[in-house]
Amino acid sequence: MKNVDDLIEDAATLAERGLSKGEIADELNVSRETASWLVERAGATTTGTGMTEPEEGRPAGGPSDIHVDWSTVGRDSQRLTYVGRAMADLLEKGGEDVDLTVGIEKAGTPLATTIARELDTDLAAYAPAKHQWEEGDIDERGGGFSRNFAGIRDRECYVVDDTVTSGTTLTETVEAVKEEGGDPVACGVIVDKQGLDEVAGVPVHSLITVVGVGRD
Repeated sequence: MKNVDDLIEDAATLAERGLSKGEIADELNVSRETASWLVERAGATTTGTGMTEPEEGRPAGGPSDIHVDWSTVGRDSQRLTYVGRAMADLLEKGGEDVDLTVGIEKAGTPLATTIARELDTDLAAYAPAKHQWEEGDIDERGGGFSRNFAGIRDRECYVVDDTVTSGTTLTETVEAVKEEGGDPVACGVIVDKQGLDEVAGVPVHSLITVVGVGRD
């Protein structure tokens, strides 16, 4: 079973590979704040080329977050297909005219591929802005759709990702679809850590919703 020390080690390994903090957050299914904290606890910062000297004043305690590890599904094509079919079942009530499934890179794309096959839709892929993120505001950089997949304009679509941590990436993707002239009718995820009913006016359907319970 993974603990915080394991996550710190994983974050350090990913930083050594040159991943940005946004990409580390995506790989570990945690928030960007948590990814920064994990890298700092490992005594490193990501610079785009690897590790640097330890930062001063690292936080003693971590942010409030939940790590989701669904690698037992992701590593097996048959299990991934089963989960994709369950997500397709959640989404297919969204409308009969949907002919496109948009996967949010990285982990959302293989899920979207399975869903697209199950629902007989085309496939699109969106790379979110957080993959470029180190520190500060990422809004000006933006993400983008891959030209190797289907176009968006004038099409109803489903938006698919693996995990909702804050809802920022899902909201960004929905708004990007609209800007491209598409019509997102529903979003589908495996795990929702926020308990979202909708983002940017589009309903969110999740297989699992995580609810934090605690005492002051």
